Amino acid sequence: MGISERLLGRKNVNGKPHILGVQPGAALPGGEVRITGTDLRPQDLRRPRVRFGEVEGAVIISSDQFLVARVPHGASSGPIVVSTNGHSSNPHQIKVAVMIAENLHPVTNPALDAEGNIYVTFSGSRGQKVPVSIFKIDTNYNVKPFLSDLMNATSIALDRSGQLYVSSRMDGTVYRVAPNGSMSSYAEGMGVATGIAFDRSGNLYVGDRSGTIFKIAPDRQIFVFATLEPSVSAYHLAFGPHGDLFVTGPTTSSFDCVYKVDPHGNVSTFYRGLGRPQGLAFDQEGNLYVAASLGGKRGIVKINPTGQAVLEVAGSSLVGLAFGPGRSVVLATTNGVHHLAWNIQGAPLVDLAV
Repeated sequence: MGISERLLGRKNVNGKPHILGVQPGAALPGGEVRITGTDLRPQDLRRPRVRFGEVEGAVIISSDQFLVARVPHGASSGPIVVSTNGHSSNPHQIKVAVMIAENLHPVTNPALDAEGNIYVTFSGSRGQKVPVSIFKIDTNYNVKPFLSDLMNATSIALDRSGQLYVSSRMDGTVYRVAPNGSMSSYAEGMGVATGIAFDRSGNLYVGDRSGTIFKIAPDRQIFVFATLEPSVSAYHLAFGPHGDLFVTGPTTSSFDCVYKVDPHGNVSTFYRGLGRPQGLAFDQEGNLYVAASLGGKRGIVKINPTGQAVLEVAGSSLVGLAFGPGRSVVLATTNGVHHLAWNIQGAPLVDLAV
């Protein structure tokens, strides 16, 4: 029996609550975290109080040895403290993401350019015409319209020169967008075009959610690269450290896969067991991060190279992520984008590789 297990079975003589751990260690407001420790419930069986800094969060479940609390709006990174019986616990640190833009409608990963500007879509429902298709958020978090007149902007990617590309699931076209916001057609006939990603050689890959991954060479020749099970919403694409393409696409199952497609188009299952997996990205250690549910809990799931998964960020409605400079990450929900100082270094963007 380890030290933590022994402590969990022992009550403090003075009844003072003690926190042993918080999982996951990062969250968006509204996300739920599990706090383990001792004497976490008052002796009269009332619910304990949990403070995130100076803001109190709602307690969902409580017992002596663990409780589940919802991170309140207005919370920021800092200490969690549990209070029972007139006593307060030791503080335990948690990182809380900060909203930087709202009233948007991303459906997958945002994109960051070399200067740290963030590009995010207002995708809208299928066939909906919206005033602005893509917004640009600068490094001071000023939000400005960037692109209009594109129906159902879906996935965004940058090539090695920093040129922006965006797919439309409405007309099955991938567009190339100039820095001034003007756009031109790059590839047509991509079905229900969703996720896009570049490899090191400048080939563009496009996911048609009805079952095909297309490969578009730099000279714009189009090939069928791989065939997968159709998705009920979208494919999401990211390249791993060894040149394999990783793909998610929610199906009607609640036990979905992350697929790995080798450079020859051979498809294998990298991980099975996620609920509605969507946007994904790699860190420099080769760990994969996916916006998905794991064991019924929504957030950002980390899957290491050997296929072990753990929830790293708690948050509902997450659809994607993009690593930024300074060991930070931008997290996209169905309504907006958040910034999280995470102390994880993202992998260098494949599309910017030499």
